[in-house]
Amino acid sequence: MFREKFKLVILAIFISLLVSACGTQVKRVDVDKSIDLSGAWNDTDSRMVSEEMIRDMLERPWFRNYTRRHNSPPAVIVGEIRNLSHEHINVKTFIADIERAMINSGQVNFVASSNERREIREERKDQDINASEATRKAMGREMGADFMLKGSINTIIDMEGKTQLRYYQVDLTLISLADNRKVWLGQKKIKKLVKNSKLRY
Repeated sequence: MFREKFKLVILAIFISLLVSACGTQVKRVDVDKSIDLSGAWNDTDSRMVSEEMIRDMLERPWFRNYTRRHNSPPAVIVGEIRNLSHEHINVKTFIADIERAMINSGQVNFVASSNERREIREERKDQDINASEATRKAMGREMGADFMLKGSINTIIDMEGKTQLRYYQVDLTLISLADNRKVWLGQKKIKKLVKNSKLRY
């Protein structure tokens, strides 16, 4: 009788340990810590590429020439960033990282996107009718962009068995809206060697 109860207790402990081992485990980590699980494009790549490319953009001759000529910082807007890679990449997150890098540099005036401008214009229309004279914001005072930043993300995948070489290339182009001149071409490359990869393209 005692032995039967003992076996049941041991079995219950074993089952509880098995269930707890298979359960979901969550651990909070520092958001700035680099964690690469699959080898795919991730938040670290997005942040690193945007910061390095914007830093390079603002150190090139076009920026010094413009500020010297106009005695004011240029106004920049981000246009289309195309994902031409083999995998799903959240381009909106990458654009947000680019915008943050530009604004936090304090060296350019950053103009709202076309979607954001439409929403703001609707608010101005509403203010024109409903806000007091002292607080309403008038139409026709928007800052026009001097330059548009456009780009693309591409990949090349080389694979043998369960080993992959994942090559990412980000190209950004800064274009003058006054005359369509390309004033800066930026490129950033990332290579990742991924072993025992289950990631496919």
